[in-house]
Amino acid sequence: MAVRVLREEDTRSLVGMPEALEAVETAFVEQAHGTGINEPRRRVRQPAGTLHIMAGALVSRGYWGFKAYTATRSRVRFIVNLYDSQSGALLSMIEADYLGQLRTGAASGVATKYLARSDAGVLALFGTGFQAETQLEAIAAVCALREVRVYGRTPERRETFAQTMAQRLNIPIHPAPTPREALEGADIVTTATTAIDPVFDGNDLSPGVHINGAGSNAAIRAELDRTTVRRADLIFTDDLEGARIESGDLIRAYERNALSWARVRLLADVVAGLTTGRQRPEDITLFESQGIALWDIALAATIYERAVAANLGTLIPFAE
Repeated sequence: MAVRVLREEDTRSLVGMPEALEAVETAFVEQAHGTGINEPRRRVRQPAGTLHIMAGALVSRGYWGFKAYTATRSRVRFIVNLYDSQSGALLSMIEADYLGQLRTGAASGVATKYLARSDAGVLALFGTGFQAETQLEAIAAVCALREVRVYGRTPERRETFAQTMAQRLNIPIHPAPTPREALEGADIVTTATTAIDPVFDGNDLSPGVHINGAGSNAAIRAELDRTTVRRADLIFTDDLEGARIESGDLIRAYERNALSWARVRLLADVVAGLTTGRQRPEDITLFESQGIALWDIALAATIYERAVAANLGTLIPFAE
């Protein structure tokens, strides 16, 4: 048999945010019904860097696989291996940098769709990197955003980000001089940073806000302070076991007696209609996103199927 090798340029030509949103939402539903099987991220650390591995299966779609990525001083490299769940055959190897950006943004988009108020239209975005771009793109796809305020530590970068994304999405986007000014009157707050310590004061949040914590996936990093976690009326995550291992936001709050783990629920159950999300307009909702393999496998499957239909990629003979 042959394995289809897909490069970054193939992925970019085959899918965009609409496909990512559909894939991630479907993965949430499978997770809720038990046909989506997820294994938390595992890390192998050594002096030059870290190898990260995360695996999962989408039973009803007939796929399983894993994402592996290495982080060294020089760069981060991502790859997804996609397998046929019946035969066990390796179907595709996919370079997964853009795939990862899309699925991470799409997860916040799905969370916003199900947890934010229906009239939400003002977004406070913390972060000005490539992950912040797809966060904004996904939320704009599910909400009629009237205004975006972006805050980053470097004034020049937040100015450039605001100008670039305003042109791309045709939405008013303004650089905010301070975190407090970004938060003022915001209905949605999204963090996509590499910060080790909280990026805003939870006392500045407005009632009824929805928060996506998308940047912290290590116990030593926390973008949200304990006030934010304590004020949240409803807290959801992508994987309960994974959150206890690597959600710095929640772990720090728990260690400071601002959180009981019993309060944390799966977003998948809301997406699948098995439980309710927001209950009152004034509720503060929080989605803690660590990033799970199910999203990678779901989007990789879409990419693979489209690549087969378009005959894209490089076919490499492989063992039967």
